[in-house]
Amino acid sequence: MTQAAAVLDHPPAPSRWLIGRPELALIGVTMLWGGTFLIVHGAMTQSGPLYFVGLRFGTAALLTLPLAIPVLRGLTLRELWAGLVIGLGIFVGYTLQTWGLQTISSSASAFITAAYVPLVPVLQWIILQRRPRLASWIGVALAFIGLLLVAAPEGGMALGRGEILTLISTVAIALEIIFISLWAGSVNVLRVTVVQLAVTSLLAFACMVPAGEAIPPFSWAVVIAACGLGAMTAIIQLVMNWAQRTVSPTRATLIYAGEPVWAGIIGRLAGDRLPPMALLGGVLIVAAVIISELRLGKQAGGSTPG
Repeated sequence: MTQAAAVLDHPPAPSRWLIGRPELALIGVTMLWGGTFLIVHGAMTQSGPLYFVGLRFGTAALLTLPLAIPVLRGLTLRELWAGLVIGLGIFVGYTLQTWGLQTISSSASAFITAAYVPLVPVLQWIILQRRPRLASWIGVALAFIGLLLVAAPEGGMALGRGEILTLISTVAIALEIIFISLWAGSVNVLRVTVVQLAVTSLLAFACMVPAGEAIPPFSWAVVIAACGLGAMTAIIQLVMNWAQRTVSPTRATLIYAGEPVWAGIIGRLAGDRLPPMALLGGVLIVAAVIISELRLGKQAGGSTPG
């Protein structure tokens, strides 16, 4: 496999339940996103995580480059900085998530990854000084319980290496979404997207040597998976950057809540069977995502609705 609404300064939407083209676009990429877990899980049997992430995001950068070439000459220092910071977040998040998929199922990874959503209000509090609501804290508590159930439904309430790596990746993913929203309204989407994808790829390849990861033997399965995911990633990143210019970060996270559900459905069709307690944990995490973004009544202070 989300605010900085005050910075974006969007005018309030007529209704927070209104679904427009940006929301529909995010729903579409969420479905694509949910399908990536199973593909990565299969590729990890033949490739190391850093090589795969580098190939995946390098492909995405190359596919996006032709669209961005006409406007690249106007790249500003602000856009370069935004791309570097967002790219660093993507690199850390996706590398740790991919590492985790070496030892846990695609469905478990998707549900754990979804825990980034309740983390967003907490990180907003730290970075943007926006105090979380009660619903956010309830979401964090539910997500924590759900994580324990997904991670170890039969072997005791303990997190294994794959679960820990995936859990850490959620912090980076949450920061990525925050920074996308922070800069989305004041930068060129194409320029920043190319920079962040290229930064992610270069960081992954550069870290292979210190991490002791060798280039794997040539495999068409790995190449097709990485390049296919690269195309999907290019679409996902472009749509996220475009849609979050007008969709508030909190509303975006509510849409992204469907990602582990899609991943679970796809994983089940492929034979990935989570134990009942793990499924219960997944339900709690999805509930945490929804509850953490719940708003009852009007908010004071004219905040952008989510």
